[in-house]
Amino acid sequence: MSEARTLFEVLRQSVTPGVVDAFERLVRDAPDRKLCRINALAFAAAEGLGEEEVIAGFMQATRLGIFDLFWNVLCPGCGGVLDAGTSLKSVQSTEYTCALCAAGYEPTLDEMVEVTFTISPRVRHIAAHNPHELPPSEYFRQVYWGSGLDLPEEGYDEKVDEFVLEALELPPGEKAVIALQLPAEFVIVFEPVTHAAQFLDVRGEPTKERRNLTLVFDRTHRHNETLVLQPGPLRIQMENHVDVRTLPSVCVANEALHALLGRRRPFLTAKRLLSNQTFRDLYRTDTLDIDQRLKITSLTFLFTDLRGSTELYERVGDLAAFDLVRTHFKVLSEIVAAEAGAVVKTIGDAVMATFPTPDRAVAAAMRIRDAMRALNDTRGSEDLLLKIGIHEGPCIAVNLNERQDYFGQTVNIASRVQHLATSLEIFATGSVLQDPRASDLLSHRGVSPVAHNVTLRGIASEISIFAIP
Repeated sequence: MSEARTLFEVLRQSVTPGVVDAFERLVRDAPDRKLCRINALAFAAAEGLGEEEVIAGFMQATRLGIFDLFWNVLCPGCGGVLDAGTSLKSVQSTEYTCALCAAGYEPTLDEMVEVTFTISPRVRHIAAHNPHELPPSEYFRQVYWGSGLDLPEEGYDEKVDEFVLEALELPPGEKAVIALQLPAEFVIVFEPVTHAAQFLDVRGEPTKERRNLTLVFDRTHRHNETLVLQPGPLRIQMENHVDVRTLPSVCVANEALHALLGRRRPFLTAKRLLSNQTFRDLYRTDTLDIDQRLKITSLTFLFTDLRGSTELYERVGDLAAFDLVRTHFKVLSEIVAAEAGAVVKTIGDAVMATFPTPDRAVAAAMRIRDAMRALNDTRGSEDLLLKIGIHEGPCIAVNLNERQDYFGQTVNIASRVQHLATSLEIFATGSVLQDPRASDLLSHRGVSPVAHNVTLRGIASEISIFAIP
């Protein structure tokens, strides 16, 4: 642990002490399973820490090699991990299929890709570093299920026993037989390593006749067609044709299984991490491949621009204006980061920032406007007149000009809304104000937005714009 102590000392130079202390306790005292695929948001809640400071702490700790970062593609239905990689570049498929749910999904970065952290072997070795040596129930808990599943700390094995009829470990190249009495239930034979499933709809009159079923696990043939069988004896021959251990389980799709899969909690999504300033600063050029296009269902864009910046340079001179504009960029970036957002790029005196939810963008916009007013009051002038526009909607994450960027109509509308704004009012679209948290934020502050319809260049129909005084 001497290397770990050195790494934590270095971490203290960039991360708040409370977060580093919590990390040290975790690494020193937690059981192995707590150090595999750590849910950053759940960790923050358990430690009574702010989510943003914890996320920033995990990013800095990952940079130092204390943790390893993983991007996991999730099934929206059961919460299982369909694919995992150490880079977002590994998310290449246009559709991911969950054999357990018998459904295919187009990946989006909102809720289908989670970001988790696992302790590095150089800091502490845990059982999950060798996942094919984990007991079957722990393989499900630590490897198959995503961090958004709120699995019970106590009595986990007992709850699993309520829906698992049989389970076995099948070494590479081996065969085995499971003999059991089929109940009059919907039964699933599921193998989490190869993601194979066979559904058995068991109904009708019970029989004493023994039926036979052969299943082959080879990563390509997924047994997801449903067989209708009568209750009674069944002999399942299983063959492992892959080069690692497989873990076939025979489960009943009963209330115990549904109750376990229904326990959900928030988790760190790829969308949220891409809008985190610390992540963007550390992984500026190594997030997406040049040809990658990943969908985001909902992202909030905030554009700002200085009104009359040309006149400002003329009035106060290039050097003074440059220093003033740089100060404005610094203040704006700090506020954006504090509200869980990130500055994507600057274009001249303009800024494009993203936020995971509309309310954080609205909060940031109001703080930015107040900060510019305070700077102007300090200077005794009206040099910093900022126009702010906000819009929310779907977009595509892309690699553009050697950085992670965004593309789509939502971006275009947000930019054009900013051009309409005045330096006294923040302009936001209807999709922003329809968000309950954004609406509550304005109501709590006693702010009543003024609505009017406008036509934007390139947009066929009128849209509703709200001026936030």
